[in-house]
Amino acid sequence: MPFIQNSESDRQEMLAAVGVRTMADLFEQIPAELRHNGPLPIDAGLSEDELRAEMTELASWNTPMAAGCFLGAGMYRHFIPTVVDSLQGRHEFVTAYTPYQPEGSQGTLTAFFEFQTMVAELMGMEIANASMYDGCSAATEAVIMASNLVRNRTKVVVSHGVHPHTRRTLETYLKWTEMEVVEAPLGADGRTELGDLADDNTCAVLVQNPNTLGVIEDLDSIAATTQAAGAISICSAYPTSLGLLRSPGEAGFDIAVGDGQCLGTAPAFGGPSFGLFACAQKHVRKMPGRIVGETVDDKGRRGFALTFQTREQHIRRAKATSNICTNNALIALRGAIYMAAAGPHGLAEVATYSLAKAQYAAKALGAIPGFELPYKDAGSFNEFVLKCPVPAARVNKAIDAVGMIGGLDLKAWYPELGENCLLLAFTETTTRAQIDQLVSALTNLAAPQPVA
Repeated sequence: MPFIQNSESDRQEMLAAVGVRTMADLFEQIPAELRHNGPLPIDAGLSEDELRAEMTELASWNTPMAAGCFLGAGMYRHFIPTVVDSLQGRHEFVTAYTPYQPEGSQGTLTAFFEFQTMVAELMGMEIANASMYDGCSAATEAVIMASNLVRNRTKVVVSHGVHPHTRRTLETYLKWTEMEVVEAPLGADGRTELGDLADDNTCAVLVQNPNTLGVIEDLDSIAATTQAAGAISICSAYPTSLGLLRSPGEAGFDIAVGDGQCLGTAPAFGGPSFGLFACAQKHVRKMPGRIVGETVDDKGRRGFALTFQTREQHIRRAKATSNICTNNALIALRGAIYMAAAGPHGLAEVATYSLAKAQYAAKALGAIPGFELPYKDAGSFNEFVLKCPVPAARVNKAIDAVGMIGGLDLKAWYPELGENCLLLAFTETTTRAQIDQLVSALTNLAAPQPVA
């Protein structure tokens, strides 16, 4: 490998240091049939100019989201103020790593103290941590936290409306435990039907609002039923929607989680993102992740410290409440800058525009012959299911043909809906012209085709 500047004598010195003579000896524990002999089948390198031309060609294959994108399902295109990139790109933040000596990282701690404060206010909770890896891990860690709060119960009730990635993550976490995951079905209106699933063996009930089908759940009823069963209620919320919708805390939930991608981070093929986690003060000692607290130094000056660290390298794993030993600091910082720049009024404005665009689209699309809105009576935020007269894959091809990105074909995630259901998302970045173009494309698709 010519790009690794080690001479033959350098290599021999390193091999001697680990007690082997040759590179083959170094890898002898790997079965011979798994080793590749000879040079790698890699084409000759390109010049910088040739590489730039090839990458430009590959990038041209993508449909730019700015041309019109109706794909959401957990990742959304929201406007990102320039200040987010500007501040997050400062070297103090870009080069910072986990603060093993937190008292020497006052700038980072200050930022995350503010982050926690804003997340707690957004979720309607008393306390929040300094972020999790993503929304899936946050929801799963909330279930584990609930099992630690409500001992000797092994049942977890999860709504079928919770994002499939979250449900799969939860199954992976709990696979080798005694915990049992039971799914609560969705009714004809798209809302969770908890029924009598929450019983005296249930430690947690997990729902999502709005759920994966875009339907706004009856949070008050779910929280009350869960509380009556003595279990912990967990709500995974879409942060942008909280500019208009009631927060999980206001609805009586014990724990609120969510994915922060919508707060200042581009979809970027699905990541990176960060998770939000907030709860009632009484549960703080079982909360996963890190919590930054306010204090004073020996001169009485305001300062910050890592108040709780549920699992770090210097804490015994047997005493840990979580296997997450850090936070998604750099991406979560984007969320803090975004929330500070938008403020409560700005977030409400973003939510209002997103709702208005979705309502305008729903009215126009629902009026096209053959197209239906199966959950229109349940209420939605910025996303809804459209039942089409033809397979959703064909509808997406029609949308792609006019230079835009279609919605999510739901047949893989919700096979019971068949192949004709499409999930469409709208945000403040969606223009009326793009919605009109979408309506036109679907109207043409629904029109009778001339017989050759």
